Amino acid sequence: MPACGYSGRRGLYLRQPHKDTKIQNLFHPVPDARAGEVIETLLEDDHCRIERIVSEGQATPPGEWFDQETDEWVVLLQGSAGLLCEGEPEIAVMRPGDYVYIPAHRRHRVEWTDSTQKTVWLAVHIQP
Repeated sequence: MPACGYSGRRGLYLRQPHKDTKIQNLFHPVPDARAGEVIETLLEDDHCRIERIVSEGQATPPGEWFDQETDEWVVLLQGSAGLLCEGEPEIAVMRPGDYVYIPAHRRHRVEWTDSTQKTVWLAVHIQP
């Protein structure tokens, strides 16, 4: 798998960080993402941000690349997606359990996400 991934995504951002000790579940409830990707910040401080991202058929618009300011580690928990890094010869298919580290400013794009089910990602953004 190439050393890249996705971030800088467009979608609905839910900034409701959970700062208590209440047990939460990444899969319940999973928001409807058919109208647009849903990005929920689960935890954030000055050096790190953890997000749950729910996609359902979304992709990076043609000709656009993500070029983020932070390092990112992302794991695909449910569904599937196709990831392309600039300079890589082919799209990497991600399935549940697959993860990737993306250094800051590594240009990349999501070519597709599963349109038949929700794709759930967990993304950890780290200040370099």
